[in-house]
Amino acid sequence: MRRIGLLAWAGAAMAAPAHSAVTATSEIGFATQSSVEIAADAGAVYALLGVPGRWWNDSHTYSGDSANMTLDPRAGGCFCETLPDPSGKPGSIEHGRVIYAVPGKQLRLSAALGPLQSEGVVGTLDFTIQPSGKGVQVIMTYVVGGYLRAGPAAMAPIVDQVLNEQLQGLKRAAEAH
Repeated sequence: MRRIGLLAWAGAAMAAPAHSAVTATSEIGFATQSSVEIAADAGAVYALLGVPGRWWNDSHTYSGDSANMTLDPRAGGCFCETLPDPSGKPGSIEHGRVIYAVPGKQLRLSAALGPLQSEGVVGTLDFTIQPSGKGVQVIMTYVVGGYLRAGPAAMAPIVDQVLNEQLQGLKRAAEAH
């Protein structure tokens, strides 16, 4: 199962546009950064971060449907997903926990995302929103540290591309009127 998830991430990484970069790797982790210009105001973009079902790619969920994802954009808030079950006993997964929230400006989560969740790592996902041109620039950084069985250098470009895909989804959703 873990291998299938990793292969799905790798396949998506090859299809994602390259507006991102792995900014650092070492024996103990890696860092990535992506940015995008969005023709929308900061408050609207920040509010949209709290509705991942509108911008997160279904293929990068455990349930196969991003509509099952929620993100409560306040300190302690959960970035969670419901795992539907036909027996009526749904499961759930915590993708991350909000650790810093300034509406319209910044949202930071402690999150070991996707296949990283089964590794011995901690990750910090940060969205910074700043004025730019006729809208805002969203800068997304992700810093991961700890033990990765596949190695940080192998995982970093895959994770970078998958996260960039989500940022592009945020742009599409924010600019769809």
